[in-house]
Amino acid sequence: MAKQSKRIREIASKIDLEKRYSLQEAIEILKGCPTVKFDQTVEIALMTGVDTKKSDQQVRGTVSLPNGTGKRAVLVVIARSDKHKEAIDAGADFVGSDDLIEKIKGGWTDFSAIIATPDMMREVGKLGKVLGPRGLMPTPKAGTVTNDVVKAIQELKAGKIEYKTDKTGAINSLVGKLSFESTKLVQNVEALISAIIKSKPATAKGQYLKSLYLSSTMGPGLKVDLATIAETQGS
Repeated sequence: MAKQSKRIREIASKIDLEKRYSLQEAIEILKGCPTVKFDQTVEIALMTGVDTKKSDQQVRGTVSLPNGTGKRAVLVVIARSDKHKEAIDAGADFVGSDDLIEKIKGGWTDFSAIIATPDMMREVGKLGKVLGPRGLMPTPKAGTVTNDVVKAIQELKAGKIEYKTDKTGAINSLVGKLSFESTKLVQNVEALISAIIKSKPATAKGQYLKSLYLSSTMGPGLKVDLATIAETQGS
C-alpha cells in the first residue's frame, strides 16, 4: 500500500465518511483542510432519481449564482460582423465568425463558453465533435444561442451557469471558490438546488434528489444532508 502524505492523513483525521453533514458543516470542514497554493474550486455532485433513458426526464437548465463562480469567464462570440462591436463592448474575449469556427475546428477550446447568434448555428453545429464532449456547444436552453449577445455576455460574466444530468442521473457543478465566505457558498448551493428542484420533470417518479456531495479541488468529498438545505424541503 502506498504511503499516504501528511496532508491526506490530516484531512482523513477531520472527516467521517459515513456521516451526513449539514451544508454549513461541510463547507467549514473543507475550509479547515490543509491549504494548497491556489484557490480551490468548490463543487457539488447531486444524484437525482430520474430515468435518463427517457427523453422526458432530462434535467437541464441555467441559474445565476448570487455570488458568482469566482472563476473568470472567457467568452467567445460567433456572429456576423454587425454584432462584433457590441459583443466587444460588452466584454467578450474573442469575437468573430468563420475565422473562429476554423480555429475551433483545429482543436482550440481555451474558453469557458460560446455565444452564437441563430444565423451562425448551421456552421457552429458542425463543431459538435470538438465542443460536445467538453460541454461547450451553445444551446437556446442555456441562453447561449441568441441575438441578444450583450445580455448573454453580462449574465455569464455575472455567474450564470448551466446544469444538466449526465447518463447516470448525476448533476456535477461548480458553486464557487474556497476563498468565498461560508455564507456566500451556502447561498450559491441553495440557489443551484432550488433551480434544480424547479426543473423536476413532471414524469419523474419516486425520490427526486437522492444524495449530495460537496468537495473542493484538493479536498475530500463530503456527504451533505439534503434536509439541511432549506430549498429542498418538501422535495
